[in-house]
Amino acid sequence: MNTSIMITGANAGIGKETARQLALDKNTELIYLACRNLEKAKAAQKELTQATGRDIFKIIIMDISKLTTVKQAISTLSESIDALIMNAGGTGGKTPEKLTKDGVTEITAGNLLGHVVLVDELIKHQKLNNVALFASSEAARGVKQTGMKRPNLESNSVEEFISIFNGTKFKDNFDAMQVYGWIKYGGTLWMSSMARKNPDIKFISMSPGGTRGTQGMDDLPFVKRVLLKHIGMKLIMPLLGLSHSVQEGAKRFVEGINNPEFESGTFYASKENLLTGKVINQSTIWENFDNPSFQTNADKAIHSFV
Repeated sequence: MNTSIMITGANAGIGKETARQLALDKNTELIYLACRNLEKAKAAQKELTQATGRDIFKIIIMDISKLTTVKQAISTLSESIDALIMNAGGTGGKTPEKLTKDGVTEITAGNLLGHVVLVDELIKHQKLNNVALFASSEAARGVKQTGMKRPNLESNSVEEFISIFNGTKFKDNFDAMQVYGWIKYGGTLWMSSMARKNPDIKFISMSPGGTRGTQGMDDLPFVKRVLLKHIGMKLIMPLLGLSHSVQEGAKRFVEGINNPEFESGTFYASKENLLTGKVINQSTIWENFDNPSFQTNADKAIHSFV
């Protein structure tokens, strides 16, 4: 049973809705809202308390793209948590291709590297008891209907994953929407590797699906943002089974940490050609997700930046 849960990126969108749904379960005793902005975190805390009638939300400040803040936050955590939901991410802000001081692109830092350090710190300090869930995406396997191509790796070697995480793989053709899928692919493999290394903790990758009302597209160029977020996600994609509500997206995360039928080391997302509906094991669509060598290589590659 997961009585204490930490959610990154919890002040808005899917993260906030996930916190609300979890609080409706009386077995939930404490929810850490892991956010980078204190003012926004306080506003979310107040709204969630009012909406659920439960004063169980505690703020923990960390910017997942800045490793020092992640380590500092965990060092001040006084007790262990049962579950971690790694929801923070997006398309990397205004400069997704820019390198951070850790040597990865900003899109890698915000979606993956910070979460890698977060998990490592929790395990090192024995502060993670039951389950870790990584917000992956159908983009990790490709989504033809939305123009997101399947990550076309040549070897899935450590060196190739490093080139993805530092951006050199893409040279002058850095499209944040496409690179996002490659990063999620690498992150999903990392989670499966962690499952093999830590058999006492469940590691689940779960896509929230094509979710309306999220902030993941807010940093895209204006025209692309309008077309994808406001026209595509709200008007066209629901008719094609390619988008659903933020409540449905958050429900996947809630079930992901609580449903014993979900197996450690597995990536769950929508059926092929869909972004909504029932989730299935993605290795039935693309065998790469079940390749131990690829998993180990992605793990080694991302840890080379820590």
